[in-house]
Amino acid sequence: MAESAYCPVFQLGKPRYEQSTFLGRLRHFIDIIDPSTLFVTESRLKECVKLLDDFKQGNLPPGITEHQLWEAQKVKQAIIHPDTGEKIFMPFRMSGKSIERVVGLLLPNQTLASTVFWQWLNQSHNACVNYANRNATKPTPTSKFIQGYVGAVTSAVSIAVGLNVLVEKSSKYNPATRLLIQRFIPFPAVASANICNVALMRHNELSEGIDVLDSNGNVVGSSRIAAKHALIETALTRVALPLPIFVLPPIIMAFLEKYGCCTRTPGPG
Repeated sequence: MAESAYCPVFQLGKPRYEQSTFLGRLRHFIDIIDPSTLFVTESRLKECVKLLDDFKQGNLPPGITEHQLWEAQKVKQAIIHPDTGEKIFMPFRMSGKSIERVVGLLLPNQTLASTVFWQWLNQSHNACVNYANRNATKPTPTSKFIQGYVGAVTSAVSIAVGLNVLVEKSSKYNPATRLLIQRFIPFPAVASANICNVALMRHNELSEGIDVLDSNGNVVGSSRIAAKHALIETALTRVALPLPIFVLPPIIMAFLEKYGCCTRTPGPG
């Protein structure tokens, strides 16, 4: 990867991009989900870890650039769990929230079995990613993750199957409209599952509260009001994030089917 024209001074453990701006937060998130970190070799990982250790000890080799340090930190943070120091299994890294599950959810003309399978696979992978990247400083009982997983799978499958059945049995839609509606069904199913997962995993925060920090990062108290706001905002984010992925493709496909077919050149005969 070529170095950018401007590269900020490296700060160990700090984000590369300014977090007070939307663009900075977006670039930071893109770094986190960069799929290239899924294919980092063991030797490359060791090089990155050693480079960061050398920086920490003040023993950097000559010629090392800020860009190389930022890239080394990006690789380490993507693969090594910050609390346990252990490698995160490749498919369950944050960069492993791969597109193939989304493609499976958006496949046309799905059967009942395929709908159940893709919704189960999507929520199973989400659960594994959540567990692999959990906050290990405050251990969460495994039962909490199981509750979140069962709730998410149940809600996703129930809504997806239920809506598909309702649309299939509805007599007021023509086949084209019915197909279009069915293509949008994965979104409410995934969105409801995400809300269910957040509610089940973090409901105890509503009664216990969460830590509130001052501008210096010091804990000044615990607040149930802050917990409520955090829970609502997290749930809304989990609804908004999959919106373009599950809504735009059906719209594009409908457009292509409507206007693309009109541009075909008829064959002989």
